[in-house]
Amino acid sequence: MRCDGGARGNPGPAALGYVLLDPSGHEQEARGEYLGPATNNVAEYRSLIAGLRASMSAGADPLLVCMDSELVVRQMTGEYRVKNAGLKPLHAEARMALAQLGRVRFAAVRREANARADQLVNEALDDVLGSESPR
Repeated sequence: MRCDGGARGNPGPAALGYVLLDPSGHEQEARGEYLGPATNNVAEYRSLIAGLRASMSAGADPLLVCMDSELVVRQMTGEYRVKNAGLKPLHAEARMALAQLGRVRFAAVRREANARADQLVNEALDDVLGSESPR
């Protein structure tokens, strides 16, 4: 799974995107969704949660979660504590979703390796705000 979240402005209008891939790398499901006003980190967590739920429905096991948010990846792997009060409930929700999945690994990837998920974020934002809004 590849997931991404973004906000135009921080905080600002935000969206999530995730892509489920089969073991050979073929896209099985892709979704972008407008979230309303949020920070980048909230959008990243929302993308993770949405992607984990979709992975549960698809019966993904094992699951590799690739994100370009090093903060979220390190918080989910326990390397970083979640200090921000606004992120704590999202982190807890993601942990609960993880508990319902089998084997899950996280990988922090460069932004260009997450291009499809980023594309879905921008398409969701463009659908609501118009493509003229600053990226």
